[in-house]
Amino acid sequence: MPFTTPTSAVSTLYEVDFYEWLQHTVEAIKHRNFDQVDWDNLIEEVESMGRSEKRELKSRLLVILEHLLKLIFWDSEKPQNARGWRNTVIEQRNQVDLILEDSPSLKPWLAEIFVDSYAKARQHILQKSGLPGEMFPIQPPFPLENVLNTDWLPG
Repeated sequence: MPFTTPTSAVSTLYEVDFYEWLQHTVEAIKHRNFDQVDWDNLIEEVESMGRSEKRELKSRLLVILEHLLKLIFWDSEKPQNARGWRNTVIEQRNQVDLILEDSPSLKPWLAEIFVDSYAKARQHILQKSGLPGEMFPIQPPFPLENVLNTDWLPG
């Protein structure tokens, strides 16, 4: 049964009860009651979904890069931590694969953010560990293909 709620009330509903607003919006679209759709907030939510996917993908890439750097260059900690670092890389790669399976158009975007993400991952390790900067290369020592390759793990 179609909704007949004034558009201003729907917009207020968005601020008061997001879930109810969402249900109302879905029903209005299903029944082609486009005049009952809170378009401004719907557009904002759809745009937000895209930003959220990108943010999650970048976050997982950063974790992979940090742990690969540790595996390759942090020799003093490797004996105690290598297994955990490898497991983290494997898990994050699996999560990246799931995201890319749902949104394959994001794969080229990873290439765009790779160098900047590497720099951020390197900086994170330096901040967290207090290690000297020369311990980790300024430029990525591996290509993005290796970072995402589930069959590649260093040392």
